[in-house]
Amino acid sequence: VLIKHLVGLLHPDRGTVRVDGEDLSQLNEAGLDGLRRKMGILFQANALFDSLNVFDNVAFPLRERTRMSEPEIREAVNKALAVVGLTHAALRFPGELSGGMQKRVGFARAAILQPKILLYDDPTAGLDPLTTASVNEVIFTGKHQLGATSLVITPDVASAFRAGDKLALMHEGRIVEFGPPEEFRRSEHPAVKAFLNNWLRRQSQRPHKS
Repeated sequence: VLIKHLVGLLHPDRGTVRVDGEDLSQLNEAGLDGLRRKMGILFQANALFDSLNVFDNVAFPLRERTRMSEPEIREAVNKALAVVGLTHAALRFPGELSGGMQKRVGFARAAILQPKILLYDDPTAGLDPLTTASVNEVIFTGKHQLGATSLVITPDVASAFRAGDKLALMHEGRIVEFGPPEEFRRSEHPAVKAFLNNWLRRQSQRPHKS
């Protein structure tokens, strides 16, 4: 819901949504389209095109939104795939990739237009710990190599503390706590304490390998 508001697919009943200094309620379709061009989205289910190989999936935004020549597109896509370590998989199809590799392809496609803002919709959902670590590295790549503002929607406390400069907890439709990780850990808000305690309890109940 938050991401849909940020890209202008939903409109608030009250208040305003401002992105990059612009009030979305004041923008027409052309204005919204211009704002959306500043964003890249990594979807929860990756939203890759099954009928296109990795190269063509990543090239898709360039072919749809730019007038780049095919040699220019080839160079840009190869650079994007190199950043996520998938140059070798350019001709493979999504169904032939692991979950973590699909996430990295999704990131390469989201970042190919050099967006100012990257939105991640629960990027570690359903992934094993090793793949989750790989996805967290992808988030760091967007943050440090692209210099993009990143908004990560996740219930994964460990990933949030590892990747976030600032954390916000949404409870019953409201943000009840917002601040850097060290302040978040010290929060006295009941919802924050309950959320962190529940996560710690689940972690302690997970089976440990000997």
